Amino acid sequence: MRIHVVAFGQLRSLIKQELSFQDLKDTDDLKEKLEETFPGLSKLNYVMAVNKEIIRGKTSLSDESIVALLPPYSGG
Repeated sequence: MRIHVVAFGQLRSLIKQELSFQDLKDTDDLKEKLEETFPGLSKLNYVMAVNKEIIRGKTSLSDESIVALLPPYSGG
């Protein structure tokens, strides 16, 4: 199973390329792996979107899921 990760905004300056990970079952596993790989990420606020849907909390991942890391945003 392959998961694709892309970062936007200020997160893109930390994660400079698109990433792929194998064998992660949910977003909690992914977040742990990302913060282990990019320690500065744990100090930033961000939300995740899985297959174009912003998520809240732990979400299952499937083969070829696309996860976007999004900086904080506000309406307006």
